[in-house]
Amino acid sequence: MPQAIRDIRPETYALDALIRQSISRLQRSVTDKPADAMLFLGNWHHAFPALLVQDPVLEPVDKVVWMVICQHGRSAESSTAFPSYNEIARQANIASTSTVSRAIAVLRATRWISLCARVRDGGGRFKGNVYALHDEPLPLADTLHLDPEYMAFIKAGCQHHHARVRKITRAILASIDEDIGAGVDVLAPVNVTERRILAVHALQQGRSQRYFSFTAAVLARLSNQRSVVEEVDRNQKSKPEHHRLRILSPQKSKSVGSSSCIYKKTTTTTKTEDSKKTAREANEDPQLATLVYPLRLDDNQRAMAARYLAVVPPDQRQSVLDELEGRIRAEQQGAKPVYDELRYLHQLCAQVNAGGFLPNLSLKVQGERTRRTQQAEERRQQAQAEQQAHREATQQSRSARGESSLAELRRMLGLPPAKNPPTINS
Repeated sequence: MPQAIRDIRPETYALDALIRQSISRLQRSVTDKPADAMLFLGNWHHAFPALLVQDPVLEPVDKVVWMVICQHGRSAESSTAFPSYNEIARQANIASTSTVSRAIAVLRATRWISLCARVRDGGGRFKGNVYALHDEPLPLADTLHLDPEYMAFIKAGCQHHHARVRKITRAILASIDEDIGAGVDVLAPVNVTERRILAVHALQQGRSQRYFSFTAAVLARLSNQRSVVEEVDRNQKSKPEHHRLRILSPQKSKSVGSSSCIYKKTTTTTKTEDSKKTAREANEDPQLATLVYPLRLDDNQRAMAARYLAVVPPDQRQSVLDELEGRIRAEQQGAKPVYDELRYLHQLCAQVNAGGFLPNLSLKVQGERTRRTQQAEERRQQAQAEQQAHREATQQSRSARGESSLAELRRMLGLPPAKNPPTINS
């Protein structure tokens, strides 16, 4: 073999084959217009949001899963390119699809991904989901619009089998409640630039500020780094000197033991926080579930309305909902439409807490409900009376048939008729 040919690398032969394929493809082209071909031999690079890499809530596996989904969507160039869990696990080098499922749940909870629809055919058979991938956490109002089941998903996540999903979903609800308690309109329009600047400041100042949907106080509880630092400090103070020297020696120490300590510390912290949050949820007012909500509110809006009403005195909650219902009904009389029911409800709650709420449209709604309740009670009593009359008539009929049967039996036996025929009850 000539020296010049022997020195050619295998990569060059592969390039030569690609060039021949490109030439053949151009020759088979049916268009008359000339077209150039290009071969890229380097590594493919994709740009990912810096906020994703620096996100203080997401763990590395969550970020890698987001990147794999994004990369798959770009390469497929299709609106239905969401990869399967097995494909994500293979590309991200994740051992279990349950880990992928947990990561997607975290991404959905933190609003990096939205589950926009569940598609079924005419026979009701499930055909797939429609997801939306975002380059930053979506505002709450946009999420409630795109994800019809978001609030139900967050509420169910508080009972998830994985502790981290429970921790994050409860933190999201805690942030919403903290904002509502402070009088913040959580569904108000947001300035995208200002929102991003605040998020960058939160990352630069060590989670001492708000980060998108998480308030500063809640964000501090989600930090993994704090648990690690506290555990290292505690170990350094509690272990004897010769033990600390042995840990610092790479020949005599095992990283597995160190990781085990950190894992135990994190688990203990999670259990403590979970117990506190569970106790807080158990103290939620059950009266919120018995209120009559406007029919126009969807599931997401009802869940948010309940969190708005939690800061309102219990005796005023139904009046506030009835005022909203009355305002919605006024649209049929030519009033200006209510484009955002929850923002209107937020204003009503603010008026109640400020002492300036005066029921107006709610009076008619309450009167109609009272009349419907009275009518329903009258129908119930009438139905009970009819049932009672039917039972008495049936009892009398059975008694008459029994007496007739006894008389016929006495006649067949040749006995004289009974002077005082017994009844069924006797």
